[in-house]
Amino acid sequence: MGLDIILNKIKQYDKIIIHGHIRPDGDCYGAQFGLKDIILSSFPKKKVYVVGETSEYVSFVGQVDQIPDSEYNGALSIVVDTATKDRISDQRYLLGKEVIKIDHHIPIDQYGDIIWVDTNFPSCAQMIAYFYYKYKNELKISKKGAVALYTGIVTDTGRFRYRGVDELTHQLAGMLVTLGAEPDEIDFELSKETLQGAKLKGHVLSNFEMSNHGFIYFKMTRDLINEYQISDEDAAAMVNMLGGIENHPVWALIIEYPGEIRIRLRSNGPVISDIANQFQGGGHAKAAGGKLQNWDELKRLIKTVDARIVEWRQTK
Repeated sequence: MGLDIILNKIKQYDKIIIHGHIRPDGDCYGAQFGLKDIILSSFPKKKVYVVGETSEYVSFVGQVDQIPDSEYNGALSIVVDTATKDRISDQRYLLGKEVIKIDHHIPIDQYGDIIWVDTNFPSCAQMIAYFYYKYKNELKISKKGAVALYTGIVTDTGRFRYRGVDELTHQLAGMLVTLGAEPDEIDFELSKETLQGAKLKGHVLSNFEMSNHGFIYFKMTRDLINEYQISDEDAAAMVNMLGGIENHPVWALIIEYPGEIRIRLRSNGPVISDIANQFQGGGHAKAAGGKLQNWDELKRLIKTVDARIVEWRQTK
């Protein structure tokens, strides 16, 4: 779609409320607060809010706003980094006069009056950075916004290691550094961890399980999270620890949240997004998520992933 439409809508509204997804990660936060900074830096008289859940992991980027329902009267709602409407944090986005969706995931349901979805971007924060770059003669951004967007790009690309990172990614990251983002300071913030978190990492590496065909997985139960006294967010971030083990191209961290069991599924070989779709989820070709109805359903997930790995190896 033409980005001119989004820019014109931002210019049109005096109140803009930016939403993300439940259990926000660095990319979600980066896109939300980066966009907020761009709008406020460019149009200081506008009211701009970021709402939704708090992310302690990237809280240095910004703090969410607490607003009453009345603020949505005549407001523009913008939802970033969220493929499905049921995962939008704070369902009051529907109270806005219009809704804009900005996302880089494979589309599942196309909510919103105006939609900008592009799966070629490895992060939603990069989409916002590109939006700024495209209209940099009209828009402004502060160091705070540059930090937010750089943080979003870095976290969702695994520090520029994942598939989808390209020349444009590095160009925009370089632009953000020029605008004030300091990679060493951001890396320091992202690398912080508690002693309990370090101990849990050791437990994960000592107790992960393997299927017969190269699927590695770890069951992060509620009891384990409570035992180590870490946040759900810190627990979920441990999915990347299981990647890169030779002859095991697919891995997953399966986390028991209050009321649901979430799958964080990753691959450095076969496509796994359609597998996530079979488990009430979705995402990117090689980074996706879904749900288990109960722990017994884990057997079906293992069988499905193993079949995909076997099929993938036969085509190599």
